Amino acid sequence: MAFVKLVKNNAHFKRFQTKYRRRREGKTDYRARKRLITQAKNKFNTPKYRMIVRISNRYCYTQIAWATLKGDRILCQASSQELQKYGLPGDFGLKNWTACYATGLLLARRVLKKLGLDDKYEGQTEMDGEDFMVEDNEDDQEPNAFKVCLDVGLQTTSTGARVFGALKGALDGGLHIPHSVRRFPCGEKDGHDAELLRKYIFGGHVGEYMEQMEEDDEELYKTHFARYIENDVTNDNMEDTWQAVYDKIREDPTHKKSDRKCPAKKLRRKAKLSASQRQNRVNQKIASFAKKQAE
Repeated sequence: MAFVKLVKNNAHFKRFQTKYRRRREGKTDYRARKRLITQAKNKFNTPKYRMIVRISNRYCYTQIAWATLKGDRILCQASSQELQKYGLPGDFGLKNWTACYATGLLLARRVLKKLGLDDKYEGQTEMDGEDFMVEDNEDDQEPNAFKVCLDVGLQTTSTGARVFGALKGALDGGLHIPHSVRRFPCGEKDGHDAELLRKYIFGGHVGEYMEQMEEDDEELYKTHFARYIENDVTNDNMEDTWQAVYDKIREDPTHKKSDRKCPAKKLRRKAKLSASQRQNRVNQKIASFAKKQAE
């Protein structure tokens, strides 16, 4: 077969643009994204907000975003890494179901405070595990509840998934998000178990696992839960620990910038000389040397 030179012309870049590359690489579900960002034409360019939830190997990240022709714009964001500032002792448990719930609660209270709606929509102050959906204010002069859609990306939406922990936190925080209770942790199939859900909210499932592992293998328990033990967090005080975090989040959810210093400026290297410039430089050195010898 004859050699064919690959020419990256206009036709090539039309086929291999960002949208299709992310689809090939499995980074974006464009079938879901199309339905999350498509807005009715009679809305006159009104932003269609969505709550983005992503979970890495260490943290949970949440954002409130809306789509524009130039790309997505971010209204507000929160991550589980910030929970240490709200009284969570130590760097542990920042990606489990409870941490996702706390991150969703933080995002909801933060965006409502930013929009001036935190006093009008307090959400579910008593976290008892019951299903809760904030309702619009009956007064027509008052603003309605802040409505968003859940964007889970490529996460598998199985029953009890951590992304629904962030969803429940945002619901209790005062956001209006269409949802179904069928994907929250439940004991029975397609049933809502408020008591079980409350246990997940306060980390009870982690505490039970700690006690079970301590009975079965104490050495493994000391290794696996080393940071819990270091910060004196056990099954007995697990609920009090998370309750204190939730109280501080509601007290002041605003984001505080860190005191990080600007990185030092990198030294820029001088541009390379051309061949003629190098030859001219050599000639100048030869002439200078010859002049010194003559003197």
